[in-house]
Amino acid sequence: MSWLDTLRSGFEAIATHRLRSSLTVLGILIGIAAVILTVGLGEGATASVNSAINSLGTNLLIVTPGSTTTGLVRGGFGSASTLTYSNAQALANKVDCPDIAGVAPQISRSETLVAGTENWTSTVYGSTTGYLSVRDRSMALGSFFTSQEVSSDDNVVVLGQTTVQELGLSSPVGQTIDIGTVPFTVIGVFNSEGSSATTNEDDLAVVPITTAQEVLTGSSSVSTIYLEAASSSAMGAAYTEADDELLSLHAITDPADADFSITSQGSILQTATSVDKTLTVLLAGIAAISLLVGGIGVMNIMLVSVTERIREIGLRKALGATPSVIRRQFLVEASTLGLVGGLVGAALGVAGAEVLPHFISNKIAISLPATIGAIVVAIVIGVVFGVYPASRAARLAPIEALRSD
Repeated sequence: MSWLDTLRSGFEAIATHRLRSSLTVLGILIGIAAVILTVGLGEGATASVNSAINSLGTNLLIVTPGSTTTGLVRGGFGSASTLTYSNAQALANKVDCPDIAGVAPQISRSETLVAGTENWTSTVYGSTTGYLSVRDRSMALGSFFTSQEVSSDDNVVVLGQTTVQELGLSSPVGQTIDIGTVPFTVIGVFNSEGSSATTNEDDLAVVPITTAQEVLTGSSSVSTIYLEAASSSAMGAAYTEADDELLSLHAITDPADADFSITSQGSILQTATSVDKTLTVLLAGIAAISLLVGGIGVMNIMLVSVTERIREIGLRKALGATPSVIRRQFLVEASTLGLVGGLVGAALGVAGAEVLPHFISNKIAISLPATIGAIVVAIVIGVVFGVYPASRAARLAPIEALRSD
């Protein structure tokens, strides 16, 4: 029997038992679709996290306050008020910190913005002129505030594009909006940075830090100090300079007692990526179990097929079919079921990746290697789980097979 005859015979056997074959394919395609979607969810989450972290700026060091202790309750990192605007100014001193190219202290507060009859609740940040370069932002309209406007506590604000749209400002520059109960003049609008699953980088308002401390928070402390190293190779030196300067300013002799922490952008990215990869592997492992169940389904169906076709097998062997031909026919049937399940499952996974993001907040990134790999795995599952039934069929003796009812 030629390969063409074997293929034709295998396809006819599958077509003869459509319902049984469809149920077998269903088990495989569910597993394949699940693998593609879980891997896509993991890669999409990783891409979103990377984008969010990279949007902070480049060659970045992030200084946050230490923790507070109230009675027996310890707050987390960042809960203390140990960083001040004067600390940021000291870090900008090129004599003590030559490898720090830019400094951007920041405080933040959720406030209601009002423009005419429209209002919108957004995050208001207070920062300095270093915000643009350190946070890698650019202007679409108008200009950012100047050092003079910072030192004179001017009531000026720069808005993100989402905030502008929500406030209904068609020509925002020069218009007056209220932040809380305080009027501010809009002097500029940022270029769009997009959004991730958790953050909209275009929904913000930035005012001079001195103004924010005076009219919004009433405190000289800052929540974060962003530092930009002169280059990627100077990250280590910038870290050491910032650490030494802050320890000196806070009169701390033992670094273990530091009331602040410095984190590099790379370490944040590495940690976030590691978590995403772990979750992706976990989810993919769960999906792989469904593939295993699908493979067992293939084996069960092929065993049933062998049992039902004992007389056919005996007749083929009596007419001269060798055990290898019989084995080949059943392996063709099993691998065909795996291939069909893989292709349909891959198509379902790709379709799900296009549709699901409209209902969930996470992006699903389709991986071509994962999709091709899933189809190959489906075929391998069909072959591997079809070996035992095929071997069993090949071992049947012609006389006993023909005697079977």
